Amino acid sequence: MVEQDKIVSASKRIAAPAASIFELIADPARQPEWDGNDNLAQAAPGQRVRAVGDVFVMTLSHGPVRENHVVEFDEGRLIAWRPSEPDSAPPGHLWRWQLEAADDGTTVVTHTYDWTELNDPERLPRAQATTADKLRASIDRLAALAEKG
Repeated sequence: MVEQDKIVSASKRIAAPAASIFELIADPARQPEWDGNDNLAQAAPGQRVRAVGDVFVMTLSHGPVRENHVVEFDEGRLIAWRPSEPDSAPPGHLWRWQLEAADDGTTVVTHTYDWTELNDPERLPRAQATTADKLRASIDRLAALAEKG
């Protein structure tokens, strides 16, 4: 499998300002509301991401807890994290959100799943099953929340 096959993304123009959309993404307690894969159960409040190096903790819908290590951050524009099991090194996959504000008050949102560095063979089937349609489902749910304000 070539490297570009291990990077999946989807984009959509959302009728809301980038700052409002970013708040929904950067606050882990809000993420289960828009997760299109129904993979996220809950995150404790008060974990709003503010910088590279932050770690937020999320409970998945099927029970396990994940620590999410923020590796890219630009307030209002970019956030990316690498999930891991508690007290373990991240196995190499990355979730990224990029927001580009447009002049008309809308925002182009791009969601990317990158597993080019995934080194855990047990996670490969799930990584391979993460398609652009699944990413788009999260963007669509995010858009519904952001557009109703």
